[in-house]
Amino acid sequence: MAVIGEIGFRIFTGLPRPDPDLVRGFRGMASSNLSDAMGRFHFMDPGIVSRTGFPLCGPAVTVNARPGDNLMVHKALEVAEKGDVIVVSTNGGTTSAIFGELMCHSALAAGLGGLVVDGAVRDVEGITALGLPVFSRSVCPGACDKDGPGEVNVPISCGNTVVMPGDIIVGDADGVAVVPQADAAQVLERVASLVESEAKRIEAIQGGAVFKPEINETLRRKGILK
Repeated sequence: MAVIGEIGFRIFTGLPRPDPDLVRGFRGMASSNLSDAMGRFHFMDPGIVSRTGFPLCGPAVTVNARPGDNLMVHKALEVAEKGDVIVVSTNGGTTSAIFGELMCHSALAAGLGGLVVDGAVRDVEGITALGLPVFSRSVCPGACDKDGPGEVNVPISCGNTVVMPGDIIVGDADGVAVVPQADAAQVLERVASLVESEAKRIEAIQGGAVFKPEINETLRRKGILK
């Protein structure tokens, strides 16, 4: 690992990354299933919304940005590798867009996998036409400065959940799940088991077992039913 700068104005590179084959295993996974597999934790709050309608999946490159400033977001586009997802905390800034159509061209040229911003983006129609997956808390035409400070590849909070560099980010129409890098293999196994269980339940419904008997069993234990 290498670090440039000092606390508050730093860029980390060379951090451990998840195996590409492991990341590919999460493509197409539902964020809801991932949340269930992680104890109903590790998902962003409902304020983080898809702006372009495209799903995303990739390792996180994190940015801790000052409200109204995107200097380090620009640097993160350069630091990131193909398929990475830029995940940004703006520390509460929701009226100064830290990403727009022009930056989107750079992100696509670098082969990045998408962007998640706890803050604002703009030029949504243009970004959608370019095909980049983008999630954000707000959309606003306001621009921002490029002065800093800020940090790249540090722990951040995005959507009220912790995101570490290298965590696997999965976003779809339901929202965004954050899979801790250290737990990714186990989570993938749990999701496979969950999907299998759901398939069996669907088969049972189609076979006539429309309602789950354990619902009434729970109500009986609570004294609601006799």
